[in-house]
Parts: sequence; C-alpha cells; structure tokens
Amino acid sequence: MTTWTVGRVADVFGVTVRTLHHYDEVGLLIPSERSRAGYRLYTDADLARLQQIVVYRRLELPLDEIAALLDGGEDAVDHLRRQRETVLTRLGELTELVAAIDRALEREMNEQPATPEEMKELFGDGFSDEYEAEAQERWGQTDAWKQSAARTKRYTKADWEAVKAEMESVNTALVMAKRAGLPPTSPEAMDAAEAHRRHIHDRFYELDHAFHRRLADMYVADPRFTKTYEDLEAGLAAYVRDAIHANADRHGDA
Repeated sequence: MTTWTVGRVADVFGVTVRTLHHYDEVGLLIPSERSRAGYRLYTDADLARLQQIVVYRRLELPLDEIAALLDGGEDAVDHLRRQRETVLTRLGELTELVAAIDRALEREMNEQPATPEEMKELFGDGFSDEYEAEAQERWGQTDAWKQSAARTKRYTKADWEAVKAEMESVNTALVMAKRAGLPPTSPEAMDAAEAHRRHIHDRFYELDHAFHRRLADMYVADPRFTKTYEDLEAGLAAYVRDAIHANADRHGDA
C-alpha cells in the first residue's frame, strides 16, 4: 500500500499543509496511517477522498455539506456525476455572464450609457448573500453558533435526513393542534412546542426555555421567519410563539 506524507501531498497536489491539518482537525479527512514516528500518512483511498473534497470546495460547498455527502454511502461514480451536473449548470450560467460582461464592456468602450434592462443582465435571475452574512454577523461569535457548527460538521446524509424528518414531525404536530382549534396553552400545543425545543437542543445547540422564548418572538418579528410558518398554515407563526411561551411558563422559566 502506497502512503503519502503531508508534505508530499502538499507538494504534488498543491493543497497546503495548513488545509490538510484543518481537514484532519474537523474530521473531514483523517489520515488512515501513521509512521513509526507518529507522522500523518495518507493512503490512496485518502487521496481519493481528498480529490472529492477539493472538487466540492471548488464548487463552493461548505465543509459540513461536503462531509454529509461523502459520508452518505455514495460511491465515487455518484459523486463525479453530481459534480459534473453542477459544473455544467454553472458553465451555462457563466457563459451567459461572460456574454453580458462583453456587452457591458463594449458599451463602456463606446461610452454608451446602459439601460436598466442591460444592467440587469449582470444581476442574473437574482443575487443575495444577505441570509448568510446576517446570520454570521448576528450569531457568528455566540456559543450557540459555535456549538451548532461543531455538531453539524459531523452529520452524515442520514443524520440530515433524520433532522428533516424530526422537524417535519414537530411542524405537523403544531399544525394539527391549531387546526383542531386547541389553544396554544393546551397540553397538545405545549407538548409540540417542547418537542420543537428538544429538537434544536439535541440536534444543534443547548436551548433552555428562556432562550426558546426569544426565538419564538423572532418567529413573529422577522417576516422571513414568519413566512416559513405561514406557508404551512395561516396564523401558525403567532400560534407557535404563544405555544412556546406557554410551554416555558409550564416549566417555570421566566
């Protein structure tokens, strides 16, 4: 079996030593072997995984999503096919972008003002980094954010499927309680609210009832969160908020 040192992998493939150490630290790519002196040694199988990681990173996937994909049981062929489809999609988008830039360049060189329609070509079908930027700005330095990042980076595809199923189950319980005409203070609604809290607490970050109250208020205060619940059931955002507050009251949390 051929083995590779960190330095040799870095020299041959152009992946920095620091990057390799980081992948090791976060559990994304742990060298399978060690030398007698305790140095990391990569096997051919490790290099094959590194190849998949690098391609996914070049496609700008975050590390936690890459880990979930690679640990999801798919073989190399599946990954290559997915990567190829993604590249072809982006290739079409980039080809259109190049054409739009060329037209903008021609206008600038000829000192021709651009119409709003011509300018819109460079915006594509829509562009937004606001959610990621806002989330990082609001919570990036909090313990909850760090704890959630540490937990989710280890999640496999099966873990994410379980997370999704659990959340759908919680939402269904809340919708059914509301449709049944049960008040937010009913045992059914409060139990669903508690399941909501436990889901976040167990899967993402430690969440006590006081913190849960603040999340509940945000579900109504922020239109984007409100829409998530309103798309499931009209009036559900306020219902969920009230059920969470009632559940916190039930547990004696101010």
